[in-house]
Amino acid sequence: MKITGQITGGSTLVGIIVRIAGALALSVAFAAAPAWAQKDYSPGASDTEIKLGQSTPLSGPASAFGAGAGRAVVGFFDMLNEQGGINGRKINFTQLDNAYSAPKAVEQSRKLIEDVGVLAEVGTIGTVPNVAIQKYLNSKQVPQLFITAGGRRFNDPKTFPWTVPLYPDFETEGRVIAKYILAKRPDAKIGILFQNDDFGRDYVKGLKAGLGPKASQIIAEASYELTDPTIDSQIVQLKAAGVDTLIEQSSAKAAAQSIRKVHELDWSPLHVIGGSTASVDTVLKPAGLEASKGLVTTQFLKQPGDPAWANDEEIRTYKAFLKKYAPSANPDDYSVLVAYMNVNAVAALLKQCGDELTRENLVHQATLLHGTRMPLMLPGISISTAPGDYTPFKSLRIAKFDGTSWALSGDPISAE
Repeated sequence: MKITGQITGGSTLVGIIVRIAGALALSVAFAAAPAWAQKDYSPGASDTEIKLGQSTPLSGPASAFGAGAGRAVVGFFDMLNEQGGINGRKINFTQLDNAYSAPKAVEQSRKLIEDVGVLAEVGTIGTVPNVAIQKYLNSKQVPQLFITAGGRRFNDPKTFPWTVPLYPDFETEGRVIAKYILAKRPDAKIGILFQNDDFGRDYVKGLKAGLGPKASQIIAEASYELTDPTIDSQIVQLKAAGVDTLIEQSSAKAAAQSIRKVHELDWSPLHVIGGSTASVDTVLKPAGLEASKGLVTTQFLKQPGDPAWANDEEIRTYKAFLKKYAPSANPDDYSVLVAYMNVNAVAALLKQCGDELTRENLVHQATLLHGTRMPLMLPGISISTAPGDYTPFKSLRIAKFDGTSWALSGDPISAE
């Protein structure tokens, strides 16, 4: 499927545009760059347009994440084009379905680069597709820009200099949870459930490193494969081991299953789930809101359904944007929130590049962020990158589920 951003006509919500333009101007603190005296373009950029592409799981096992997020991204570029584009250039955006399949992701990236001729591939969702395309895009020296994946391998400037993440890496998340456990339950009997790939193993690595000598309190571990139909037996195994603190890094389906199974077993451990599976609509509701009560997770974005943000200007702007430009996208969907943050960052970066729209300059500017804040980021959370360290998030917040929504707990926790 190809979706190209065009001027769609109709009345413009001036308030939305002004507020979003203001958010970009005020909240984006990209490293200052000089005004470029001469225009310089890589393939995909010209005086009139910027070609960008993305493959996303519009079908397949991760479609719950990809579909809503994909609509939000398309809608955002439609909005920007109605405003006149970026520095006078319209965004020509192509979105293709990768079905969360590694071979399909590579096929779609080849189409984007070799057939469509995009300047960069932006915001691609998920560890599996991003691992699959990383070597290809780097060999072509095409930015794999602001990807939504937390594997540690995506922060490897020496091997993969063209891959720049914009998502908390899973090792960082594991370290933050370790600090939380050490403070709140120092005598915990810990059990771990994890997906047997980089997604799960990186989290476990960070957790163990953060626990340090207390890692000996991990009394049981259980893994599963992404293709496994159920993880019920692993949950039974962890309960039988005497675990009182269950920490898991699972996909959406497995997380919903584990929450439901823990509840069915009448088991009441401190249950920690990964931030990427903390969506109320796509994970907690299928698992059961009562079963989900008491869950703990990490967060870095405001939650639209949280009463604490009911009158927040950024949340109002976000909801108004979706209502006009992506009405079928659920504002409470975690993947839509992440996509909105991500596409704001892409737009700000393109604006910062001015008339030097080269692939080299895109990566250069993306790796010079210092305390940058995007719309919807929680208080105390910002992103920073450097040429030798692409890790964007250094701190995260802890949140607990009260049966209806997530509530923040305590101050930001640094992984360092």
